[in-house]
Amino acid sequence: MLAQFTFQQVAFFAILIASFALLMTERLRNDVVALLIILALAMTGILTPDEALAGFGSEPAIIVASIFVMSGAFHQTGLADLIGGWIGRLAGHTYNRAVSVIMLAVALLSAFTHHVTTTAVMLPVTLNLSRERNIPASKLLMPLSFAASLGTCITIIGAPAFLIASGVLQRAGRPGLGIFSISPIGLAITLAGTLFMLLIGRFLLPSRETGEDPAARFRLDNYFTEVKILPDSPWLGQTLAEVKENEDYQFTVAGWLREGQRLKGPFTHHQMKAEDVLLIHTTPEDMVAFRQEGGIELHPVEKYGEASENGATEAEEVTDQLVQAVIAPRSDLIGRTLAEVDFRKRYGAIVVGLWRRQGYLRQELARTRLREGDVLVLQGGEADLARVAQDPSFLMLVPFQGEIRPRRKARLAGIIMLATVLVAAFSLLPLEIASLAGAVAMVLTGCITPRQAYRAIDTRIYVFIAGAIPLGAAMQKTGAADLLAHGLQGALGGWSETVILLAIFLLVGLVTQLMSDSATVALFGPVAVALAQGLGHPPEAYVVTVAMASVAAFFTPIGHHGNLLIYGPGRYQFGDFVKVGTPLTILVGVIVVFAARLLWPL
Repeated sequence: MLAQFTFQQVAFFAILIASFALLMTERLRNDVVALLIILALAMTGILTPDEALAGFGSEPAIIVASIFVMSGAFHQTGLADLIGGWIGRLAGHTYNRAVSVIMLAVALLSAFTHHVTTTAVMLPVTLNLSRERNIPASKLLMPLSFAASLGTCITIIGAPAFLIASGVLQRAGRPGLGIFSISPIGLAITLAGTLFMLLIGRFLLPSRETGEDPAARFRLDNYFTEVKILPDSPWLGQTLAEVKENEDYQFTVAGWLREGQRLKGPFTHHQMKAEDVLLIHTTPEDMVAFRQEGGIELHPVEKYGEASENGATEAEEVTDQLVQAVIAPRSDLIGRTLAEVDFRKRYGAIVVGLWRRQGYLRQELARTRLREGDVLVLQGGEADLARVAQDPSFLMLVPFQGEIRPRRKARLAGIIMLATVLVAAFSLLPLEIASLAGAVAMVLTGCITPRQAYRAIDTRIYVFIAGAIPLGAAMQKTGAADLLAHGLQGALGGWSETVILLAIFLLVGLVTQLMSDSATVALFGPVAVALAQGLGHPPEAYVVTVAMASVAAFFTPIGHHGNLLIYGPGRYQFGDFVKVGTPLTILVGVIVVFAARLLWPL
């Protein structure tokens, strides 16, 4: 039997089986498996080094990295939160309207951003809707996650699977997929999925109370700090109400000092004057932003100066110099004020903010008596913070989570994304160049900083795609795709094209529960091409069916990362996804098969 195979084919199948086993058992990370695939294909001579490494500079890898950056800009500028708020307001008060608005809006958003990002943005919005409308979260979160996956089928930039599918077609000598070439299918299955949830899914979904959001347990949302109005401040002469009209900052004023005297509240109509000090309750992002805004400064920093000679000036360096320290039980700091402790003299660090689980500060930070569990935001150099870390008065030092969020550039981020899509849609530039240009524009215009851009890229997915692409190329080069296609052709001989495509959809849908969409398409895409050619059919319908099945099959919760985000908050069980996802997957598969045959007829 083995004599019928060449050495390269035997080596390829050995690599394929080993890779599949590693991915299923998760003994190694997916990106590490991808690197091992690249090395194995090159060292066995199946691919040349250039061919094995081609995935890193491939069109899908570049587009995915660029989309991650643009999605990151959506988040950093607050555009994603703004859109989430609009969706929440449109959702109304009835279950049918809430599900309809959430699913359709999330699907459209996922067509241009990563579906996990969309799910993460909409998760708190949906949980708020659940509480306000008295609708069990389990009735809303699964439709949200499924819609995010269905929406990725509207454009080929919605999921890496379609970019890889386009590359498979190009290697077969066919035109690649246009950005909107799959839109009719994506829109059809999105509408069908929404109707399914409204008419059938609502009766299959469990009704359970909302679970705790795991992220909320570790998120410290608001801190007390002090800001000083400098003589060149743009806020001079403005009332507090006028300052907060533009919504650039999210803070409330708890106290107001002028020339050492406390002003009486309410503070809404007090005008800002130079040297005023405001005690505010604000977000981590705004604490960092105050360090960068001209004419405004954190009062402790202005009063005591930089904590080290290498004072930070760039936003990213400011964040690096801020840490959080938790007051330990039985600490000698408990009951003492910050002025009595004199952090500047004792440690060389400056306290720029304080988080307290309960209670509302009404006086300056320096006069606040510390409690067990208080979290202090400290600024200082490495040596200063090392002294704090060694002091048993503190439980731990953890990085400060605030980042610069340029909310004023939300509209600009939306315009850049829209321009990127239009340029690619009208073929003014190749898709990979258009998306790369969009990502660079986001950085150059300040919608996202260079460091945030790099952090926004999910390197695991990028590396995994880079390893999956040569796997598909090796399948074609060794003839393994033709062998598998010939076996399928014999097994499916005499079946109609509709039944063959539906069988492919279900098979790939099951496999993708164990593998990523990228790997599934890289594996089955070349087989689909060879099978179509063997049957004398155009390969587009076959390859698109494979790609659709890899991202729109909902047999289990582990097939899509978005499902894992909502699993806990929705208090779901494994069987819930099987019960709801199986009939939905079959419905989607039927629509995909018939729509693909209409778009790419024999």
